[in-house]
Formats: sequence, C-alpha cells, structure tokens
Amino acid sequence: MTVSSQVKQTLAGLKNCHSTLLTYAVQSQNLEEKKVYQEALATTKEVIKDLEERLKTIEFQEPQYKGN
Repeated sequence: MTVSSQVKQTLAGLKNCHSTLLTYAVQSQNLEEKKVYQEALATTKEVIKDLEERLKTIEFQEPQYKGN
C-alpha cells in the first residue's frame, strides 16, 4: 500500500468520525456534552484540513498517485 493510499484511507476514516461526532453534537441535550463534541469537531476539522494539504503535496510530488 502506498503512502498516498494510506493517507486517503486515514482521511476517509477521519471524515467518518467527524460525521459521527456531528451527529452526536446535534442530538445531545447536555450543554457540556455539546461543548466536548464541538471541540472534537474543531480538532478533527483541523486534522482533515492538514491531511488534505499533505495529500495534495504527495500528489504534486508523485503525480502517478494522483486520483488513485
């Protein structure tokens, strides 16, 4: 498995976690829980952004991995 594939797989899993956290945040009635979920959402969003940038760099440096 290439580094590009691993990053893409990690990114997909992280986006799935982000969606789950969003669902929990919306459904939660407890304000403290909502705050924790919102913080986790902000963290995952930042990591997703960083991984997407890393993937762009990988694909730029190694064009054969683009779109795979």
